[in-house]
Amino acid sequence: MGQVRRVVTGHDEKGKAIVISDSAAPTHSNPLRPGQLSHEIWKTSAMPVPIGRDEPDPVTGKRQLHPAPNGTMFRISEVPPESDAIRNMMTPEQAREAFRASGAEAASTWGRGGRHPLMHRTETVDYAVVLEGEITLILDEGEVNLKAGDIVIQRGTNHAWSNRSGKVTKMLYVLIDGRFDPGLAAQFPK
Repeated sequence: MGQVRRVVTGHDEKGKAIVISDSAAPTHSNPLRPGQLSHEIWKTSAMPVPIGRDEPDPVTGKRQLHPAPNGTMFRISEVPPESDAIRNMMTPEQAREAFRASGAEAASTWGRGGRHPLMHRTETVDYAVVLEGEITLILDEGEVNLKAGDIVIQRGTNHAWSNRSGKVTKMLYVLIDGRFDPGLAAQFPK
């Protein structure tokens, strides 16, 4: 996929719509997950979202797995085929380290009930779209095979994405900050 072009609009001093940025989106990789790329498109940190004339780029800096309180994140990820090292040999500490490198160590549930080394849970509602390729969504109970055009509404569930296809899969994610119902939150180990 390479770079993802990102065009950002804004307003000039007269309130007319203009392009304020037209460039490649910032891209992050994770040395503990070779081949995985995360193209960070945009994020917000309030709801409703303040709309000004212009603003600093909100996705520069260290990668975050989930949005800020009352925020959203929009990213495109390239998920490489899953290796035997991930499937069969990753310890719970290695899984936490992989998530730490992605900005969210606490999200990992491997060794705490997760069925797969990359299982994790975040307090978000995620819209996940398979843009290209195939991927398997792993849940506490069951799996779902997905292909290009399929969409998942992931509602704070413990899950992992497993690419068993042998080819890179491209995913689009919109993550929205959420809060677990108190009764549901009490069931999840920290």
